[in-house]
Formats: sequence, structure tokens, C-alpha cells
Amino acid sequence: MNINVYTESTPNPATMKFIVNKLLINGSLDFPTKESAEVSPFARELYKFSFVNGVFFASNFVTVTKFEGDNWDDLLPILKEFVKGAVEAELVIKEEEHVEADFEGTDTEVKIQQILNDYVRPAVEQDGGAIAYKSFDAGVVTVELRGSCSGCPSSTVTLKAGIENLLKRMVPEVTEVVSEAL
Repeated sequence: MNINVYTESTPNPATMKFIVNKLLINGSLDFPTKESAEVSPFARELYKFSFVNGVFFASNFVTVTKFEGDNWDDLLPILKEFVKGAVEAELVIKEEEHVEADFEGTDTEVKIQQILNDYVRPAVEQDGGAIAYKSFDAGVVTVELRGSCSGCPSSTVTLKAGIENLLKRMVPEVTEVVSEAL
């Protein structure tokens, strides 16, 4: 299979999405630090570039976050070539198989997780990020934003205007949605 790589900007100016014409992973995996990438040969290799400050995988793309001051015009050709070669060489994303857990908790918690999975996750992935459910306590839903969403200037608007309004409408017990910092 001939691997094609194209790039797409994300709402986070420090993050670029590298999309390939092949499924890379079911679900998503975030490697926000060089240390966290130790379990991922693919992410570990990306972190060897001095300008890489974050790596996130989902379905058919990898998002790379660069350090402030580095210029995408200089980095894109290097990263596109690397991603193409890594996918062609079938570089492993995670050494042991990643399994998505079924939703668990109270009926309300399961409903929240289902809504996040069905409605929010696809939209967030379009922007090169991911959302993970953390907890529900006294009306407050705590989520973790990953990939390009982590540190993105518009993620607060997405969280409050989008996700919080959706959950309040569909699950009356929800009073607020907050993001846990990475």
C-alpha cells in the first residue's frame, strides 16, 4: 500500500495533524511527554526531534505539538517524511495492545460517557484531539482534554459552550463540566 500523508492545521497553533490513508489505531493514545512515550516506538522516535513537545494518535492520524518559536514551514516536510516512513515500516504505536474499557459507574455516569463517546469524541478528533471522562461528582463532570486540545486557546470555549451545554441538556443531573489539567 502506498502511504499518503497530508497535514491539517488544528485550532491549536502549536499542533499540526498528520493524516494518513491507513488506520493507525482503534481509539486514541496521548503521549504528552517524552517519558510517557517510552511504551511507544513510534512516539519515542518522534520525540527524538528537538522540536517535538507532544504526540497524540487517533484512528488515521497523529498530531504533533511543537515548541513555541519553532516554525511549521521548516518542520512540515521533515515530519511528513518521517510519518510516511514510520507508517510504511509499520512502526508500533504501543507495545502492548491497547484495549478500550467499557463504560462503568452509575447509570448517570454511563450516560455521560456514552454522550461523550458518541457526540463529543468525533468532533474533538476532527480537530486533532481527544476527550477522556474522568469523574462525575455532585453535578460536576471532570474530563481530560488531550492531543491538540491540551493547551489550546479555544478549548475553554469548546468545553463550556459546547460540551457543558450538551451534557446539561441531555443529562439534567449535570451542572458543570471542568477540565483536569495535564
